[in-house]
Amino acid sequence: MRERGGRSKGAAPGGHWLWGIHPVLAALDNDARHIHRLVTTAEARRAHADRLAPLLARRGVAGETVERDKLASMLPAGAVHQGIALRAEPLAALALEELAALAEGRATATLVLLDEVTDPHNLGAILRSAAAFGSLGVVVTVRNAPGESGALAKAASGALERVPLVRAVNLARALDELKHWGFWIAGLDAGARVTLAEAKLSGKIALVLGAEGEGLRRLTRERCDLLVRLPQTGAVESLNVSNAAAVALYELARESQPGRA
Repeated sequence: MRERGGRSKGAAPGGHWLWGIHPVLAALDNDARHIHRLVTTAEARRAHADRLAPLLARRGVAGETVERDKLASMLPAGAVHQGIALRAEPLAALALEELAALAEGRATATLVLLDEVTDPHNLGAILRSAAAFGSLGVVVTVRNAPGESGALAKAASGALERVPLVRAVNLARALDELKHWGFWIAGLDAGARVTLAEAKLSGKIALVLGAEGEGLRRLTRERCDLLVRLPQTGAVESLNVSNAAAVALYELARESQPGRA
């Protein structure tokens, strides 16, 4: 997957903190990510020298070594920093047409669209699953969706640097545009008559998931070509949206494997 970079529109200069081994190493490896400052503990620098030193040399970043308590004081309370943090500019969101263009010439492609999913940990986990199962990108709403943050990047475990992220002003309009570009729109809904596996989807698929509790909004549901569900035992009312996304993306990736009927 391609790397992304550039300052988000309206982002304040100076950027924000990212923390944790995987998010920081991935950000350093993304040459388009503008870096202001790297801070590590001596222990973390020694432990990860084999991966960290080449990236720092390539980027021309020296970094600062501080005590663990000092590093913790720079970050939000409770941040699990693993001895390393990076201050950087936010990434710019891609335009929807740029994301759709990545599917050109492909027999199969998957996108994920989130209907007002507001928890940064959920969005980060979904980005991670999108990377794991080969989705081309994730689309969220401009309003009622988390902005880039250290918490989101930590949950994404490096996927924030690799999975394109689009912020759509109007999700219903975005779905109409994706249809125009050849995507089938499948909404995940617990009340759907068919399971995702039974639908046997193929080609270019836009998978839409709604917020926990409320699910898909009416206008979003109306734009879907079909509604599908995940098979569940009934022991729990529903899956967390990030877990549901992971299961659904696995099924779509499995269905797209060569040789499957």
